[in-house]
Amino acid sequence: MNIKILGMGCAKCKALEENTRAALQELGIEAQIEKVQDINKITEYVMVTPALVINEEVKVSGKVATKEEVKKFIQEYLK
Repeated sequence: MNIKILGMGCAKCKALEENTRAALQELGIEAQIEKVQDINKITEYVMVTPALVINEEVKVSGKVATKEEVKKFIQEYLK
């Protein structure tokens, strides 16, 4: 599973990363988390950050997903 956090390093981007790491830990899953801060790469996916991309699919953009929301997104790929 490949997870990308898209954002320039703002507080909301950091919060999304923290929620994502917490969700993975609670689920007992190891995944690669890539922080994408290059604006050109970010705009290949979204126009608003922060954003969460799982396996190249944008799951949330423009808000901080809660830990529970991130867990739900991850579990969709485990089925």
